[in-house]
Amino acid sequence: MPRWGDLPDELDPRTTEFARRLRRLVDQAGLDVATLADRTGYGSASWERYLDGRLLAPKGAVIALAEVTGADPAALTPLWESAERAWSRAGLREGAASEAVRLSRARTVTVAHADSRRPPPRRPGPVVFLAGAVGVVGVAAGAFLLTHADADSPAKGRTVAASPSPSPTPGAPLPPGVLCSGAGCTGKDAEKEGCGGDLAATARSVTVGGVLLEVRYSRTCGAAWGRITPAVAGDEVRVTAGAVRYAGRVTAAGETVAYTPMVAVRNPAELRACASLASGHEGCTP
Repeated sequence: MPRWGDLPDELDPRTTEFARRLRRLVDQAGLDVATLADRTGYGSASWERYLDGRLLAPKGAVIALAEVTGADPAALTPLWESAERAWSRAGLREGAASEAVRLSRARTVTVAHADSRRPPPRRPGPVVFLAGAVGVVGVAAGAFLLTHADADSPAKGRTVAASPSPSPTPGAPLPPGVLCSGAGCTGKDAEKEGCGGDLAATARSVTVGGVLLEVRYSRTCGAAWGRITPAVAGDEVRVTAGAVRYAGRVTAAGETVAYTPMVAVRNPAELRACASLASGHEGCTP
């Protein structure tokens, strides 16, 4: 029985070739997925998706695979960059098509309502207003807890001085595996919340001291974050969006990727990413 299944037909040829290259490296090294996960720090489920072509492996995972298999990272990087561009374009095309369908449906509904000659809906009564007031109180309480969090909490070293942007489409169903959207994503891990991988694209990037600094953006989640690859211990990436600031850094030996928590934004241009490297180099995205 073959070890690998067929790659999806809809994949761009560049992405298909990249996935096959990763498979060959794994086969040549005689690794199984569990061992690969243990040695690279990326989960077994993630590697299964990378090697099946269901998700594009992040650059950090590719570099970790090269280190484990003895491959040359410099030879894999151009292949990954080509596959990443193809993957991002495919995601943008799918997003544009979905938006066109949504707008078309919205226009249809609007015309149908205009032709129905029904009286306008009644204005919301006191109960609806009360629910809104309770929501405002909840948001205020949440802001108080965030700004007065204990110094030993997981958010140590991060500053949240303003409420995050609202979610882009309230009430819209999220794709399977996506756990947050909009304001609910602020301060959370993009990979753990399902906002990374094929749902994210590089909005802006710049090279700082040989390290790639990126602003990653997920339209589905309505959030952006900063990322640096390949990174070493002591490297740090920071993001700023208004008064909201977060940082991420390499803290363990062997790690090659550092990224910040997410920030809810309507446009990735609202977020600026900066890097401070152990080598002394510093820089920010335009």
